[in-house]
Amino acid sequence: MSARSVVIVATGGANIASLVYALERLGVRATLSAEPERIRDASHVILPGVGAAADAMRRLRETTLDRVITRLPQPVLGICLGMQLLFDASAEGPTPCLGILPGRVERLAAAPDRPVPHIGWNTIEPCVDSPLLEGLRAGDRAYFVHSYAAPVSSATLATTDYGAPFSACVRRDRFFGVQFHPERSAAVGARVLANFLGVD
Repeated sequence: MSARSVVIVATGGANIASLVYALERLGVRATLSAEPERIRDASHVILPGVGAAADAMRRLRETTLDRVITRLPQPVLGICLGMQLLFDASAEGPTPCLGILPGRVERLAAAPDRPVPHIGWNTIEPCVDSPLLEGLRAGDRAYFVHSYAAPVSSATLATTDYGAPFSACVRRDRFFGVQFHPERSAAVGARVLANFLGVD
């Protein structure tokens, strides 16, 4: 795994240090970059994100990375907001996104016992066999921090329920996404990152 060349796209979001450290624990040194050539040369690309969809998409467009990301031939993993950016649009704004996955990300419905944002540990329920989820079982727990979520669709690999089911993991071709934060999800998160790095 140490031979992997991993680039984390510099989207301006927070929590990058935790992600870098999580990858280092797997024996992988990742590079943070907004340089198109460096991103194209990577074996694996991670699109992180914390914050607002409109801000993240503006930064990607200003650096032409929106066009770079959609044309990447190698495996790409979107994390949290980074996963949401893979879809056609987000209701936050509303904001046009990268359009790699069909559908629109919607705001979670709040309730007295379900505040939004959804923060904390929740179960993930795999519904499709995928190399991203190898070794995971129904009921495994991951750490979430988000106010918007993607609907369940043909791209869904696993779901989580917060008043209603939403996509916890998605895939289309070489593009993968997880709504939770693997860098904060202990052994489950480490397994997901290791599985992604094992995809050729």
